[in-house]
Order: sequence, then structure tokens, then C-alpha cells
Amino acid sequence: MKLSDFDFDLPHSLIAQYPSPNRTDSRLLVRNDELIDSYFSQLGSFLKPNDLLILNDTRVIPARLFGNKESGGKVEVLVERLVDEFSALVMIKSSRAPKVGSFIVLENNTRFEVVDKNEGMYKVNFEGKKILKTLDEIGHIPLPPYIERSDSDEDSKRYQTVYAKNDGAVAAPTAGLHFDDLLLSNLKNQGIDHAFVTLHVGAGTFQPVKVDDIETHKMHSEHYEISQKTVDKIILAKKNGGRVIAVGTTAVRTLESASINGELKSQKGDTDIFIYPGFKFQIVDAMITNFHLPKSSLLMLVSAFIGFEQMHQTYQHAINQEYRFFSYGDAMLLERLDF
Repeated sequence: MKLSDFDFDLPHSLIAQYPSPNRTDSRLLVRNDELIDSYFSQLGSFLKPNDLLILNDTRVIPARLFGNKESGGKVEVLVERLVDEFSALVMIKSSRAPKVGSFIVLENNTRFEVVDKNEGMYKVNFEGKKILKTLDEIGHIPLPPYIERSDSDEDSKRYQTVYAKNDGAVAAPTAGLHFDDLLLSNLKNQGIDHAFVTLHVGAGTFQPVKVDDIETHKMHSEHYEISQKTVDKIILAKKNGGRVIAVGTTAVRTLESASINGELKSQKGDTDIFIYPGFKFQIVDAMITNFHLPKSSLLMLVSAFIGFEQMHQTYQHAINQEYRFFSYGDAMLLERLDF
């Protein structure tokens, strides 16, 4: 398949710039054997007892920093991955690329040294202060590029799931932004439990696919973990006739990465799994996801899950009905019809 197969025209007015007033106010487009327009607050009416939601509990870190080179030039830094307490892989935006061995001075006078560069990514070492402490002091929430405004205090809460726990993401697992504690509690009372995985979403999630032959695209790598407790819950749900419902493409990628020939195992590691049409899903029976960018790997994952023609039909329906798109937009519940 070609990259152009995954293009579509999206009115700019449908790109959500702010979250809905309340998390569960978002609209929900349900795709099973038909298309149903609903609201996220009504999610429970489309689920059944013994279904299991898989949530990504990564926490978005305030990964955008501003500072200057020692020579005075302004720089913008995006922390992509924490290597350890004092080292990280970062992207640096400046008029001229910083040299290995040079130093960057941040707004609070914390310094870091550029120690290596590989494929546009810099490895840096912070001097004397833990990176997370620096981020908490002066970091900004790294809103995606299609949100055309500066981050605000509201974003520090709303660009974060209510169950975020493990520091490390530089982009939110946005399908989870629609849940609040009350909805999760109500679902549990219906017999719909949830379990957690961790995948630290990298900035690469916003990188467009650049090759015309999509099979030659190489995904960015992200760290993931899945516990034995979650594996046991999945096995029990399937045994009892329930569906495994991945909340977000990150949960899908974690579950399918941790599956070998349909057998799921607790593990941690890095994954660069690329899911596109023709992929055989082993674990995930349904998924909740937001609406994704044209020509993105995430759109290709959706197409692999519900079918190419069905994907285009679903997106055209959403555009016609003026759903809100991307990170702060509305959601879909997609069911595999072969389940």
C-alpha cells in the first residue's frame, strides 16, 4: 500500500485546540456492524460484563525546556527519553545545531552538556540536578504541533490521564484522556474491569511517515512494560468470554508486542512494532482511540484493525458530523467484526 492511500482532507476547524469542559463530555463514534453517534459518558452501554479495559499508565513529563547556548543563541529542548536520573535523549531546536561538547544553559541556570548526537537526537548530561526536578521547576507540557497555542496551567492537568503514574511520556496516550474516576468506577460496577500497561509515548508519535511504500517505514522505539497481574487479568477475561479492549494505540502496540504466537507474557523492553494493513492481531478484540493525522502510522494501525475501506468510511462520517480531531478531540470505539 502507498502512503497516499492514507490521506484525507480535514477542515482545520475540526482540529481541537482545547479539551472539552469535562473529560466524559467528548463525543464517541462507535463502529461495530454499523456506525453509532454517541457520547463518551455512555461508553458502558456498548460494553458488557467480563470485558477488560487495558489502560496505559504512563505520565507525561513537562518535557519542553527553553534556554541559551553559552554563545547566547536561543534554544528549545524537547526531552524525548530519560536515560537515567541525570542523562536524557533530547531534540534541540536552534538556529545552528549545537556541537558535541558544548553546554546549554536553561532558564533556572541549570546546565547540561551535549555528549553525543545520533540521527538528529542528542544525548545530554545534566549537571548537579536530577532531570525530573528540573522539568518540574521550569518544564512546559509538550503540546503537539497542531495545537497552535502555548501550554497553560489547565494543560498540566488535562493533557494527563487521571490514572497517570509512571514518568516518561512526552505525549499523552490521548484515548485515556476521556476517562474520569467516576466513569471507571461505574464501569467496574457493571462488571467491566481494567488493568494497566506502560508505554512511554515518544515525540516520534507525531512524526509523519515519509516513505511512499509504507512497508519500508521504520517506527521509532518506545519503552513498554506489562506485568503478570495484567497478563492474568487478560487470560481470565478471555476465559470468561470477555473482550480485551485496548484504550489507545499505545496499549494496542504494547499488547501485540508482548504476544508471541498468541501467548502473552509479562515483560519489559523496547518496541518499534509497526502495525499496518495485513497485521494479524493476537490479543486485542476492540479498541478506543482518538482520530489521527492523515498519513500517520496511527491511522495505518486503525486501518489494520477495522479494514481499509471501513477506516475511510468511518473518518468521512466523523468529518461530516463535525467530530473534533486529534489529541484533545473526540473518540471512537472500534470493534473487530471477526471477534
